Amino acid sequence: MIVVTGATGGLGGATVEHLLERVPADRIGVSVRDTAKARHFADRGVRVRQGSYDDPAALRDAFAGAEQVLLVSGNDPAADIAGLHRTAIEAAVEAGARRILYTSQQGAVPGNPYPASALHIDTEAALADSGVAWTALRNGAYGPLDQVLGPWQRTGEIAQPQDGPVPYTDRDDVAEATAALLAGDRTVDGPVDLTAPTAVTFDDFARIASDLTGRTVKRTVLDDDQWIADQIAAGVPEPMARFMLTWYQATRAGHFAETGPLLTELLGREPRTAADRLAAQIAA
Repeated sequence: MIVVTGATGGLGGATVEHLLERVPADRIGVSVRDTAKARHFADRGVRVRQGSYDDPAALRDAFAGAEQVLLVSGNDPAADIAGLHRTAIEAAVEAGARRILYTSQQGAVPGNPYPASALHIDTEAALADSGVAWTALRNGAYGPLDQVLGPWQRTGEIAQPQDGPVPYTDRDDVAEATAALLAGDRTVDGPVDLTAPTAVTFDDFARIASDLTGRTVKRTVLDDDQWIADQIAAGVPEPMARFMLTWYQATRAGHFAETGPLLTELLGREPRTAADRLAAQIAA
């Protein structure tokens, strides 16, 4: 059996949907905080059990019979996420899982100023110490583009801090590739990158946006301190603004610049490009 955590979330839910296209539903289980929110999976024959990273006993029950477990990374900034991940890894091992897959992050290396990198590094270390086979899927950035580009559609300007190249990746492509690995299309060990094949900068986005919209979209580089002040003036809490600034700092230092072929290989086609994602945002 394959058990997926976080199956009522965006990435976990999409992964289950792609798994259902590849393996029988009775080979799939999900571990979710609220089983009512996973009824659409239960109705299709997926085993649904309650489980959360802060409840080891429930996790062991949710993972029972699993040959593989997909641990979707937690994202509560107020919690000890790395500690919760260790609890989940231990529960998977105790339940008899033969392989644990984990949704890590591209650039999860020492020295990356983006704070999330540290928890992924700690989790990957726990996986390496677990005694079972493991795969850390270092996913390329797949969050909404407006989180990093800002309100360019309204202003006609990408006015953000200095950045660097990033292979912005489509979330559904990541989910499909993850499902392919879980279904046994291919086995990979340790940390691997799942990224779009091309890294782009905000200058590239400005050119792409101009071509897509038929109007000139400017790229303006803002001073870090000025950007923080503008964010606070717009109502963003200062801690959140400073957290986001570390993302831009990490990109300009090249921590997210590398690309890899694995996503393309698992999909059997070219992944969606930055231009594809931007076009979809415009059309939404």
